[in-house]
Parts: sequence; structure tokens; C-alpha cells
Amino acid sequence: MTRWCIGSSQEAAITTGNISPPTTESWAHAESYIDEEPPIVHARQRAAEVGAVPIGTGGGAVLRLLAAAIEARTVVEIGTGAGVSGLYLLRGMRDDGVLTSVDMESEHQRLAREAFVEAGFTPNRTRLIPGSALDVLPRLTDDAYDLVFCDADKNEYVDYLEQAVRILRPGGIVAFDNALWHNRVADPAQRDPETMAVRELGRMVREHDQLMPALLPTGDGLLVALKRA
Repeated sequence: MTRWCIGSSQEAAITTGNISPPTTESWAHAESYIDEEPPIVHARQRAAEVGAVPIGTGGGAVLRLLAAAIEARTVVEIGTGAGVSGLYLLRGMRDDGVLTSVDMESEHQRLAREAFVEAGFTPNRTRLIPGSALDVLPRLTDDAYDLVFCDADKNEYVDYLEQAVRILRPGGIVAFDNALWHNRVADPAQRDPETMAVRELGRMVREHDQLMPALLPTGDGLLVALKRA
């Protein structure tokens, strides 16, 4: 029996039994398990050109699966980027679903529109809102959304959580990318503001009475939680 202590002394030890942590090769195999379609590949290329870091292939596949599993029709995305995560979400959503995506950078959203058109999605499938997430989220309706995906300012993650719980319907899902934050969250010696914010988010999600959480080690970490009925 092996025990791994993650984060700080306040974190629970995890019993892995005879399961070994994945090797670099196993992790890479899992991340590349799903082949990306050309529109997503092209969106990644455009993201690299403007310095927008999108969700990885493994995390994108999880988003698509989650959206399909709950038959998501209304999805909110915080951090449009160049459209990579939006394409994954749209591929999992119902055919009549609408993706609402918020980003501070209008150029990023222009590139995302190109990606959505290339992938064959009509304009009525997306609602791109330029601006600050903390200005936009309070204007969204309570209990009205199936899924909320957050991949923007890490220092605002806790605030996104509060708004996400409010706007999600019972049975809806919230997901946060970069939940391991470049392997810094698990290292108690790392105490920079972004790491501390992501670490605090993890604690709040785990202890939230309305949420059923799981922390997935895909990509840079994907923290997901279901809003209880």
C-alpha cells in the first residue's frame, strides 16, 4: 500500500494500493488518445500566434464528454481564447445548444469565430461577449445553465466559482482548467498569488455543500464538480 501526500499537511493522504503514478510516457499516451480534427488543430495554431494557451487535448476530450453526458444546451465559457475549448464544448452539446463565451481580448474572439465557422457551426450557436467575466457573470440568470467552464484569470477563480454555482441548474457541471497549475499546487513551498488562488479554489470546491467534485490529472489539471439537486 502506497500513500501519497498532495499539497500541504492539511491535504488528505491518498491510498493508491498497487497503482503506480503514471509515467511520462503513459501521461503522453493518455493526452494524445483522441485525434483532433483539423478545425481544432488550426485553432491551436492561431492561439499560439497570439499567445493564448488553450486547454490540452485530454482536457478538451473531457469537456466534450461532459457536455454530451448531460446533454448540455446552455454552456458558459470564461476565457474564449482562439476557440479550442469552445469547439470541444460545441461538439458535445446538443444541436440546438448555445455557447456563451466571455473574453477580455476581442482579437481572441475574432479568431474563435473563424474556428467556429471552419468547424461548420452557425452564428446562432455561439454568443461571444467581450469584457470582464466578473462584469458579465452577475448579469446571467440563476439556475439557467448546464455547464460552466473557466479558463481565465487564476486570481479570479474563487469569484468565478461563486457565480458558477449561482447560474448552474441542479445537475449542472462546473469545470476549471489549470487546477494543478504547472505542478505548483501540489508543492506547499509554492506560494505565489496564482498558485494560492488555485489551491484555495480546490479547497472551496471540495468543501462546498452543493458540489460533488473530482480533480482529474489530465493536462494541467481539470477540476470538475456537479451541482447537487
